[in-house]
Amino acid sequence: MNYPIAAAVGFALIFGFSFPFARTALQHIDPLHLLALRFILATAVMQGLRVLGLIRVKLNAHQWKSLLLLGFFQPFMYFICETVGIQMTSASEAGMMVAVIPIFTIFFARVFLKEHPTPLQIGAVVMSVLGVLLIGIMQASEALGTNVLGLVILLGAPLAGASFSVLSRHLSQRFRPLEMTFVMMHFGAAIFFPASIVQHLVAGELNSFLAPLVIPEVVGGVVYLGVLSSVAAFFLLNFALSRLRASQVSAFPSLTTLVAVIASVVLLGEVLYWYHWLGGGMIITGVWGANYFGARSARRQRQLARQGPPA
Repeated sequence: MNYPIAAAVGFALIFGFSFPFARTALQHIDPLHLLALRFILATAVMQGLRVLGLIRVKLNAHQWKSLLLLGFFQPFMYFICETVGIQMTSASEAGMMVAVIPIFTIFFARVFLKEHPTPLQIGAVVMSVLGVLLIGIMQASEALGTNVLGLVILLGAPLAGASFSVLSRHLSQRFRPLEMTFVMMHFGAAIFFPASIVQHLVAGELNSFLAPLVIPEVVGGVVYLGVLSSVAAFFLLNFALSRLRASQVSAFPSLTTLVAVIASVVLLGEVLYWYHWLGGGMIITGVWGANYFGARSARRQRQLARQGPPA
């Protein structure tokens, strides 16, 4: 089995199914509060696994410092830009803006990691992005471009996502995926928990911080987002980035949109239209092409390296 590819598919599936859970939870709780509970649980799970001896994470102060920038891009900057941007624009515009993460990732990987994807690989990634954009545009229920500032803030999400992918790939030479995920979860809790506490203090509702946890939809959302969509998915993403080129992995987030559509149909009873089928076909074809041509290029480069320079 190709474990890195399986890991990439795994994180795309988990992230895709997170949308219905988040949507139902957000009917009863605000985004910042949900983020706080999500990363508190994620941190508690990782610390629990560590105490039980199921995982081993030993990081000194210098290593923590080296990994903090990773947590700054993801989850901090990504979720802040996405959450604030959605509030100022619409979910459809956010989905379309986030769809360009693969384009930024390819550019950053070329500049900072010296990766050189082939034209066919770039074309495949662009096809997957166009599939996401088709679904997003057709699903848009509000006029696009109504809030320029909101769109600018939304642009921070794909920039943060692409920066995270490239940085994770770079740091994988020094750190294990588990160590990177461990720091990311703690960074998220250290940022979103105090911010949510301050929000509740200002509103005079500190006593109600844990009140939503009696609502089944909130509990289900927090558990799914905290355990699967945070700990498990980010570990799989970091693992995939440690074994595959960032430009290869960049195509997989497009699968998240397709999975989210399918999950909405299965769990929320939404309807599939022609553009879902067409966009889904473009996404699957693009993801397959990006990894097929990427793997072929990597094999060719390894063969050339073994042969050595011409005499």
